[in-house]
Amino acid sequence: MCGIVGYVGRRRVVPILLEGLKRLEYRGYDSAGIVYLEGGELVKHRSEGKLANLEEKMERLPEVESTIGLGHTRWATHGAPSERNAHPHSDCTGRLVLVHNGIIENYHTLRADLLARGHVFTSETDTEVLAHLVEEHLETDLVTAVRRALAQVEGSFALGVMWAGQPDTLVAARKQSPLVLGIRESGGCLMASDIPALLPYTNQVVFLDDQEMAVLRLGSWQVLRIDSGEAVVKEMQTVFWNAAMAEKAGYKHFMLKEIYEQPQAILNTFRGRLNPQTGAVELPEIGLAPERLAAVERISLVACGTSWHAALVAKYWLEKWAGVPVEVDIASEFRYRRLLLNEKVLVIPISQSGETADTLAGLRRAREMGATVVTICNVVGSTMTREAHGTIYTHAGPEIGVASTKAFTSQLTALMLLTLHLGRLRRTIADEEARALAQGLLDLPGLVERELPRLQAETAVIAEEFARSRDFLYLGRGVNFPIALEGALKLKEISYIHAEGYAAGELKHGPIALIDREMPVLALAPRDGVYDKVVSNVEEVKARHGRLILVGSEGDENLDRIGDRALALPAVHEDLAPILYTVPLQLLAYEIASLRGCDVDQPRNLAKSVTVE
Repeated sequence: MCGIVGYVGRRRVVPILLEGLKRLEYRGYDSAGIVYLEGGELVKHRSEGKLANLEEKMERLPEVESTIGLGHTRWATHGAPSERNAHPHSDCTGRLVLVHNGIIENYHTLRADLLARGHVFTSETDTEVLAHLVEEHLETDLVTAVRRALAQVEGSFALGVMWAGQPDTLVAARKQSPLVLGIRESGGCLMASDIPALLPYTNQVVFLDDQEMAVLRLGSWQVLRIDSGEAVVKEMQTVFWNAAMAEKAGYKHFMLKEIYEQPQAILNTFRGRLNPQTGAVELPEIGLAPERLAAVERISLVACGTSWHAALVAKYWLEKWAGVPVEVDIASEFRYRRLLLNEKVLVIPISQSGETADTLAGLRRAREMGATVVTICNVVGSTMTREAHGTIYTHAGPEIGVASTKAFTSQLTALMLLTLHLGRLRRTIADEEARALAQGLLDLPGLVERELPRLQAETAVIAEEFARSRDFLYLGRGVNFPIALEGALKLKEISYIHAEGYAAGELKHGPIALIDREMPVLALAPRDGVYDKVVSNVEEVKARHGRLILVGSEGDENLDRIGDRALALPAVHEDLAPILYTVPLQLLAYEIASLRGCDVDQPRNLAKSVTVE
């Protein structure tokens, strides 16, 4: 979850490192540091807190001419956030440094052995163990020393390593933690934890796989196997994002910008794949024969957090329209139970980054057991897309805000495409229904774009009333129950208000005890097949003087009659309501968090990509 950036080339390295770290700060913001080579010696600068503290420190120093260096922004796992625990970390000599993302599981044992051999530690981190391990093996070649050190390590890592003894070389290595190389035409080479750090300098990238390392020098790069040292042939890929896509573009926060990018993200996800006249869907990147997909007897959706909520929505869709039983698993629980998987089961891991550790572990376990695996992912070339049998890309573009918005609605769009595709293959969806869903999906981007300004204005007014609440309940039924869960998650993530989502029918089974004049309750009440049931549930809230916010359909008189506040949305196909009804919940969370003075893009204790278990 930490951010790593490195560069070797002809340009001054400090501005490149700081710019790269800015674009990775969503991955961690407890502390930050950089290191570069100057006069044959390694120079480190580290600061506790956000990257701005490090930038302020660097502004007070003379301009640095160095053209090789590493940077890191940290999300603490071992050792409290502090300057001494910030990366980069050094060996005993100070002539070797490294930065690390991941967790060294056997670091207690390694640290004890190193202390017994006279090594002196200056931090509480597991990362510092790696620096001293490399030092143990270092003679004349850094690559050999890194390989030998990593042979002793258990756990996950993405590493960047420098040694003053080889002043023209950066070494990168990865296991179960993402690392991507950027290759410039001028001969410069970069490494980073994620693509946005590379975008200002190149769109030519090389993704490292597990147990691979890279040796970067001016004008050359090479990828090797960590275990054997053998060279690996890698292909460069072109990333069709650009640096401007990762900028705020005049919005106050990345989150707000990404909420407003949802119409385009939804459109990009179905563009070229959907025929509204027939409801047919083309998904060539799945890479599986139609007969293999049609023969699936069960589907298992595996995800974490917001992606898990997308999976819960898809369960309703797939069972209804594809006629296949569906299980939904939280990824961190999936591989620790007795799984009943075989070649007749389709496992669908869902991840924005394609690097989520628990979801990736579930993918690998499913493949081991013979299941067919198709991942839904936003990042081309990420680990999940390489290890699955097939992929459905969401094409949402880079998402910088830690609280997911456009990635979620794009995942829902991709899952609806998959539903239509499977329904047609299995002949479980009528042509008329397929066309109705396809046309509804086609209309959705324009509808969301038209409604966004109005919804932001109305949610801002509602936020004024509820921004100081201590608790919140979100209610939904049927396909919108997961959207209640997602709305509650967004609010707690960025505003720090305790919020819970419930199936509205569960209200009487416990949560109703919480209802009083101080309890805000937001209920999703579109005019669908369970509308009357939801109205009955919210009447119970009203009778107990709960402060009721209703989100429902335009023209519904019950919204104002029952609700203290109401948001009316245009009519859409009831199975597409989850995509539309997500938007005002995102905006409400955003407006409340802004009023409370919270850091919307970088909420405390959270990081964007959870790459450790």
